[in-house]
Amino acid sequence: MKFFIDTANLDQIREAQSLGVLDGVTTNPSLMAKEGIRGEANIAQHYIDICNIVDGDVSAEVISTDLKGMIKEGEKLAKLHKNIVVKIPMIKEGIQALKYFSINNIKTNCTLIFSPGQALLAAKAGANYVSPFIGRLDDISNDGLSLIQEIREIYNNYKFETEILAASIRHTMHIIDCAKIGADVMTGPLNSILGLLKHPLTDSGLKKFLEDHKKNN
Repeated sequence: MKFFIDTANLDQIREAQSLGVLDGVTTNPSLMAKEGIRGEANIAQHYIDICNIVDGDVSAEVISTDLKGMIKEGEKLAKLHKNIVVKIPMIKEGIQALKYFSINNIKTNCTLIFSPGQALLAAKAGANYVSPFIGRLDDISNDGLSLIQEIREIYNNYKFETEILAASIRHTMHIIDCAKIGADVMTGPLNSILGLLKHPLTDSGLKKFLEDHKKNN
């Protein structure tokens, strides 16, 4: 399972990278705005800065909703760095854009996936990743993990190479559950990744070992 961090915060990306398990980064316009990154030139430079930290795929999202605009933005983003993956929304024009980028060997991530049918269309169009938003489904009393399971079954049936990128991860158990189901990638906040380190028995065991070591010296 690949581990991506979902942020535009460079310090958090560096911390996740320092663990030695980070495989990539996902971002979106909201995360950029949260970090105060505004303006086309500044956003482009920020993507480059992220790519210089992480040796893996970095999703950069288009903001256009028309085909021509998505293609223009996507081609510009792809030229920023070899690690850039163009993030495309799940809309009709987005499917057309996915096909265009697939033909032209530009990697893509189809975002805002909320149904198996949407994931099927994205895979048919040649998306490298699909991003089902499990946390947002949980927020409206739907089962986000069931969506991952359904997509996994469909992709296995037809041997689609599109990777399932479990997005909108809210907590550590989301990561564990997605790993059990067979998601190819998870993307979430730093605290959900660091949460995998924690267990009270580890803490108490280490404390006991260190106390006993002091007694013996």
